[in-house]
Amino acid sequence: MIKLTIDNKKIEVEKGTTILKSARQFGIDIPTLCHFELGDMGIENKPGGCRICVVEIEGRRNLAPSCITEVQEGMVVNTHNIRVINARRTVLELIISDHPFDCLVCAKSGQCELQHLATQLGIREIPYKGEQSTYRKDTSPSIIRDIDKCILCRRCEMMCNQVQTVGALSAINRGFMSVVAPAFEMNLEDSPCTYCGQCVSVCPTGALTEVDHTNEIIRALSDPSKTVIVQTAPAVRAALGEEFGMEPGTLVTGKLVAALRRLGFDYVFDTDFGADLTIMEEGTEFLNRIKGYMAGDTSVKLPILTSCCPGWVNFFEHNFPDLLDVPSTAKSPQQMFGAIAKTYFADKIGVNRNDLVVVSIMPCLAKKYECQRNEFKVNGNPDVDYSISTRELAAFIKLANIDFLDLPDEDFDDPLGESSGAGVIFGNTGGVIEAACRTAYELYTGKKLEKIEFEQLRGLEGIRSATIDFDGLPLNIGIANGLGNARKLLDEVRAGTSNYHAIEIMACPGGCIGGGGQPYHHGYSEILRQRAAAIYTEDERKTIRKSHENPSIIRLYSEFLGEPGSKKAHSLLHTHYFPKGNEVTIHR
Repeated sequence: MIKLTIDNKKIEVEKGTTILKSARQFGIDIPTLCHFELGDMGIENKPGGCRICVVEIEGRRNLAPSCITEVQEGMVVNTHNIRVINARRTVLELIISDHPFDCLVCAKSGQCELQHLATQLGIREIPYKGEQSTYRKDTSPSIIRDIDKCILCRRCEMMCNQVQTVGALSAINRGFMSVVAPAFEMNLEDSPCTYCGQCVSVCPTGALTEVDHTNEIIRALSDPSKTVIVQTAPAVRAALGEEFGMEPGTLVTGKLVAALRRLGFDYVFDTDFGADLTIMEEGTEFLNRIKGYMAGDTSVKLPILTSCCPGWVNFFEHNFPDLLDVPSTAKSPQQMFGAIAKTYFADKIGVNRNDLVVVSIMPCLAKKYECQRNEFKVNGNPDVDYSISTRELAAFIKLANIDFLDLPDEDFDDPLGESSGAGVIFGNTGGVIEAACRTAYELYTGKKLEKIEFEQLRGLEGIRSATIDFDGLPLNIGIANGLGNARKLLDEVRAGTSNYHAIEIMACPGGCIGGGGQPYHHGYSEILRQRAAAIYTEDERKTIRKSHENPSIIRLYSEFLGEPGSKKAHSLLHTHYFPKGNEVTIHR
C-alpha cells in the first residue's frame, strides 16, 4: 500500500494505482477526455494524450497527466490549484480552436463531453484563431463519421483494435492533419467495420454518431396508407429509463409500450417473441447436429455458433470466411420477427406487405445495417424497414412531449407480443445459450427441467465456459462477449482444438445491454451489472419461461409454419452468409 496526499486529504491506495484512480476512489474529481475504462472488464484507454487531467506534484517541475502517472510513497498532489486550472483551460481552448462551433445542430449536443468540460472550466471565448482542419463526412448504413469533430482522444481506436480486434480505425497522417480513420481514409462501409457501434458508445464528441431514421418513421406514421408496427428488443427496457433520469437497471417495459402507442404506432410488439422463435429454430438445428454427432456423422459441424448478433455475423464474414458453415443458419430475432410480420401477421390483418412498415427499437447499431441486407428483402421490400437505437427512441419520446415518468404500464399487443422469460434474457451475454438450453434440454430428454436458471452460464467475464448435463450427455458450452474474445474462441475452432459443442457470441461487452445504441454509460461497468440484473428480474416475473411453451409460438407453428425446421420455416427464418472481399476503395 502507498500513502500519499491529494488535495490535503491523506489517503492510502495499492501500489501501481494511478493518481486519477486514487483520487476517484476518495471522491476527488479530476476531469478527463481521452481516459475511458470498464476496469473490471479489462477495458481501459489511457494514452495520456489530451492533458486535461494534469495535476501538480510537489517537487516536480512539470505538471503530470494523472491518468498514466502512478502514485509514489509520500507524494503530495494538487488537482485544482490555479496553475492546474490555467493549464487545463489553455489545453481545452487549443482543442476547441480546431473544433466546429455547430453545437446547436450536433447530434451529440447535451451529451458531448467536450461541451460539458467547456462549461465546467468556464470557457466562453477562444483566444486562439487560425486554420481549422476539415475532412469529408462519411455516412455508412449505421454510423456517421464527422471527423471535423474528432479530438484525437483515440478511445474509438482502442475499442476497435484492442477490445474488438476489428482494425477498422487507426490514427493516420501527421501533425495538424492527424486523424483517426480507416486505412487510406476509405469509407467505413468499405473497411472491416462490423457496425458494432462500440466506437460510437465511447466517442466523447459528435465525431461518431448513429444514422438516425426517426424522420423516416415520422413520415411513415403520418401516411394514412401505411400500417406501422414496432418491435422492441429486451435490452431496451432495462436501459431506456436512464434517459429520463431513472436509476440504471430500472425496468420500464409497461411505460415503453405506452410511449410507443402514444407515438402513433398501430401495433406494439415484442422482439422477445422473435427470440422465442429463434430458440425453436436454432435449438432444433443444435439438437439435429448433436444427434448426428452422437450417431457418428463426420459431416456434422460442431461447435454450433449462435447467429443473433449482426455485429458478430459481420465479424466472422470478414475474418473467418472458411467457417461460414459453422454458425447456425437461424436469422436474428429482429429479422425473424420482420419475416413473420410481413407474411403471417400481414395476412391476418389483410395488409399488403408493401403497405406494412416494420420498425425495430434496438440497443444495437449493427441492426441498422442488418435490416438493409439484400437477403432480408422480398422484391426489394425489406422485412424490417427501419431500426432505431434506444437513444433515438428516447429523443423521439421527448420530441413528442410525452411525460414518460407519468405513463401507465401497458401490455404488448397479440399475437407477436407474447413472449417467455427465455426471450427476455437474450439481452444479456449468456442469455441466448441459456434460453436454448431450457428448451433443448426438455426436447432432448423428454423430461421437465426442474431448475430453470443456468447460473453457470451467467456473468460479465469476457470468456466463460460451462458443462451442462443433458441427462447423462455432457455438453460443453462456450460464451464470449466482445469481438476480441470471440476471435480467441474462433481461432480455436479454426485450429481444431475447440472442445465446445456450442458457443454463444455477442459483439458488445456485456452483450446487448452494452450495445452501441444504448444510453451512454461513460465507463461505469456497474451500470451494465444493473441492466443485467433487470433483465433477469424480468425473466423471473414471467409466467412462461421457456420458449417452446409460448402459446403464440405454438399457434404460429400450428397455423403457419408446420414444425421447427420445416421447409417453410427454413424459407422464412433461416439465412446464409457471405465472405467479405478484401478489395479496398480509396476515396480522395
